[in-house]
Amino acid sequence: MFNSIIWDFDPVAFSVGGFEIRWYGLMFAASFAFTFWLCMWMMKKEKSDLTIPDTLLYYLAIATIIGARLGHCFFYDPAYYLANPIEILKIRDGGLASHGAAIGILIALYLVAKKHKKTFWYMTDRVVIFVAITGVLVRLGNLFNSEIYGYTTTLPWGFIFVQNGEVFPKHPTQLYEALCYLLIFAGLLWYYVKQHYKPKEGILFGSFLILLFGGRFIIESIKEVQVGFEENMWLNMGQILSIPFILAGVVILWLAIKHQLPIFPKKK
Repeated sequence: MFNSIIWDFDPVAFSVGGFEIRWYGLMFAASFAFTFWLCMWMMKKEKSDLTIPDTLLYYLAIATIIGARLGHCFFYDPAYYLANPIEILKIRDGGLASHGAAIGILIALYLVAKKHKKTFWYMTDRVVIFVAITGVLVRLGNLFNSEIYGYTTTLPWGFIFVQNGEVFPKHPTQLYEALCYLLIFAGLLWYYVKQHYKPKEGILFGSFLILLFGGRFIIESIKEVQVGFEENMWLNMGQILSIPFILAGVVILWLAIKHQLPIFPKKK
């Protein structure tokens, strides 16, 4: 028998009146609370508009949930959800995609930037720091749910996900991603502080896209496929969807270094 970690964690934290509160939901809620606190800290350090955190939290909460849900439905099983559109609303049954959340967040940031008369890059450079730590908490939620794990492994830190009926240890890719995102968060925050809370626009955003989706691309290679049609694909859907974000990060970082960011300039 392989040396491994037996994982039989109850995904339900507690129940209120028959309504289950899951650890995943608590992690998701904690991420928004931390986002608000960190954003407020940044605005105070920058002596900027203290109403931004309220607007940002409101827009991000809506954009993340809608984007993540639609991303799962239309990236992973469009035929089913187009034939059964009411199923899109059943979020509690599971099915959120981080790539869809990313698209929703970018749209929200454009709207927030326009509302508060900031550049698009000003918003993205700060929000990617929040997103990195949010990724840590969400992946921990996935671990509590015993979902989105990797292939069978003989490594001593393999997890046997008892809740899913697994009998062989699997790569805990949730923890791999959580650690990756934690390191990205630390690096981005360090750079932000080192630049005296005024980083050069686009540097943080471009770096984030390359690091996060690059890490995601690598980890996806040992992750079990989420839907059947991925079985015979050379790259799985998570890897395919990561490529445009990585390329965008390279372009944005290059333009930022060259002082040639052309999109959504700040109006004077």
